[in-house]
Amino acid sequence: QLQLVESGGGLVQAGETLRLSCVAPASTLDSYVIAWFRQAPGKEREGVSCISVSRGTNYAESVKGRFRISRGNARNTVYLQMNALKPEDTAVYYCAANWNPRSPICSMQAQYTSWGQGTQVTVSS
Repeated sequence: QLQLVESGGGLVQAGETLRLSCVAPASTLDSYVIAWFRQAPGKEREGVSCISVSRGTNYAESVKGRFRISRGNARNTVYLQMNALKPEDTAVYYCAANWNPRSPICSMQAQYTSWGQGTQVTVSS
């Protein structure tokens, strides 16, 4: 089972930035599609962004132009850069992984088999 650990969450004001990290302490992520999801209180979990093995990306409409997903130079890390944060971005953010070394694209509707514990992001107005 692939272990994933998220970090980088916190409390910020609207308009500020955060960078979330998703780290696999005991593995590389080279062959995994990685996605970020979020869940706000009382709401269903929603896909935020994903990145394929070949660095193809997808974003939810609500975060396009503000968030950017990337693979780090370290082969076990994926980042989510979040700019121009809004109060509606407040949620617990999770990273998830799906082993798929061949697909050039990614989908947030795919089945993700490994999940982190989440990191809280709170944006005040």
